[in-house]
Amino acid sequence: MTERRSVTEELTKMAASKVKQDMPPPGGYGPFDYKRNLPKRGLSGYSMFGIGIGFLLFGYWRMFKWNRERRRLQMEELEARIALLPLLQAESDRRTLRMLRENLEEEANIMKDIPDWKVGENVFHTDRWVSPLNDELFNLRPKEELLHKKYGFQWYV
Repeated sequence: MTERRSVTEELTKMAASKVKQDMPPPGGYGPFDYKRNLPKRGLSGYSMFGIGIGFLLFGYWRMFKWNRERRRLQMEELEARIALLPLLQAESDRRTLRMLRENLEEEANIMKDIPDWKVGENVFHTDRWVSPLNDELFNLRPKEELLHKKYGFQWYV
C-alpha cells in the first residue's frame, strides 16, 4: 500500500507544478516563404524555338552548298572519263588486235598440214570490221582466261 501512495503523491506533485508552454516570441514570428521558388534555368521556349529554326536553316544551307559541290565534282569526273575514253578504247583495241595476231599465228601453226586451209579467213561475209566475240578471242587460250574475261575476278567460278 505504501507503494500506491508514493505513486499518487508523485502524480499530485506533477499536477501541482506549473507547466511552461512554448509561446511565440513577442511580436510574433516573421513571415516565411511557403511557395515554390525555383530558379529560372536555361532559355525560354521562344528562344529555344528560334535557335532550333536557326540550326535548321544553317543545316539546309550547308546541305545545298555541299550538293552543289558534289554535282560539280560529278561533272568533273564525268568529263575526265569522257576525255579518257578514246585512250581506254585504243588500249582495248590494241589488246584485241594482239590477241587476234597470236590466235592467227597459233592457227597457222596448228593447220599447217591441211592444204586448202586459209588462215584468218573471215567468218562474216562483209568487208566491215566486226569486233570478235570473247569466245573467238579466247578460243585457243586456257578456259580460266575466258571465264575471267566474262565474269571478272570471282572465286566461285
